[in-house]
Amino acid sequence: MAAVHWDPFEAIERDVRAMVADSRWAGVPDATQVQAMTARVLRAQDDSCWLFGRHARWHRHDRSDGRWHLSAPPLDPRVRASALPAHPAPVIPVELLPAASDLEFDRGSTQGFVGPDVPGPITEGLRLLLGARRGLREEPPFVVGPLSGTFFADVPATVATVWGTVMWCAYAPAFDGNEVLLSMFGEFLARPLPGDEWVRWLPPVPLEALVAPYAERLARGAQGAALGLAGLMAETARLLASDPRFAPRATALLAMVEPLRARPWLDHSARDAEKVRAAWLARCPAGLRGALLAETAPERHFQHCLYDMVRALGFVTAQGGDPRATAASLLAADVDAVAPDVAPQLYPLLDAELRRKYIVALSEPGHALRDCWPRDGEPSAVLRPPDRASAAALLGAAYATGLAWCRLTATEPPERGFPASAATVSCLIAHRDDPLPAPAASGDPSRR
Repeated sequence: MAAVHWDPFEAIERDVRAMVADSRWAGVPDATQVQAMTARVLRAQDDSCWLFGRHARWHRHDRSDGRWHLSAPPLDPRVRASALPAHPAPVIPVELLPAASDLEFDRGSTQGFVGPDVPGPITEGLRLLLGARRGLREEPPFVVGPLSGTFFADVPATVATVWGTVMWCAYAPAFDGNEVLLSMFGEFLARPLPGDEWVRWLPPVPLEALVAPYAERLARGAQGAALGLAGLMAETARLLASDPRFAPRATALLAMVEPLRARPWLDHSARDAEKVRAAWLARCPAGLRGALLAETAPERHFQHCLYDMVRALGFVTAQGGDPRATAASLLAADVDAVAPDVAPQLYPLLDAELRRKYIVALSEPGHALRDCWPRDGEPSAVLRPPDRASAAALLGAAYATGLAWCRLTATEPPERGFPASAATVSCLIAHRDDPLPAPAASGDPSRR
């Protein structure tokens, strides 16, 4: 009979969730909350201290500077089982205290749209949206803002709005090269999509791309046209929300634009696109703001993506690997291949252990961590995911991490993907056109 390990990390997380979900928690003074959370800090065998706090995620304490870093916890059952309550525990800052809104946020799935295609009902719904609007007459200018260079000059803003909404809502916009969702936009695009016949590695679409045409119409008094675009965003987001790879941001977008149906005057006081954007972000409820970190806190967004990548690498523990060290190595591989000069800019965003692994992988060509790096476009032998869901989750999380650090460092994302995510494609080619799997269980690596 297999030994059963007690998992202190799991037990503490369960305990904190129950405590914070209690309606009385919000009324407890900060000092008392800090005291309660201090009693729930864990110390691992390597003397690292861990806190399950804000964002309903783990944080690791850095003794060198006293800071807590958002950081995925160890996944090896033996390492986790050896953790004990930390006495004494490091000081917990008030800003790391968890709130009930942290528990409300569903992080969806990290799976890329390679292997599991976008489900047919979504693509057919979007096709109907496009078909109903492609012949509508509009007054120029049509597409304005960040998407203006993506489409031909005579493409209506309605088409660009559907596209922009899809791409903004995607966790990581890496799509199967044969994806039906992309092909329906082919006639409108002014330039080929980046990537190759296997994968289209699309750049992230900022919220400004959705706000710009709406705000432009408001500014020239075309309120009906502006509200029409906002309504189209809502319709598109409602379709996308059934797929967990779109759901978090689609739900957040709905919260920002749906109020305009009942109160169309909400944005009248905003005189330009930047003020409209700020008004939309302010309308998003606390429980959904985790979906907006790419817009509001790009450094934190990068840390969350890296956290996701560590979780997606959980399969390496079966072979004695360390998901945290592996993630640091793959991050180093991507940075080294795409923009080695920006490597130091990421140091402050990594906890002490990840930072050491990342620096070693970058600076020592003969180090064992380099064994994780892709070779000739193929993943390392120890990094071949055991199944399709794991491969899709790793591809999505690795691509999202790459886009996040590129955004932070003003680096142009590579058109053929980052080494870590591109190497995973070979594990999925045979499954590109398979139907979407059933919803993942809580322990599935594609669920964040």
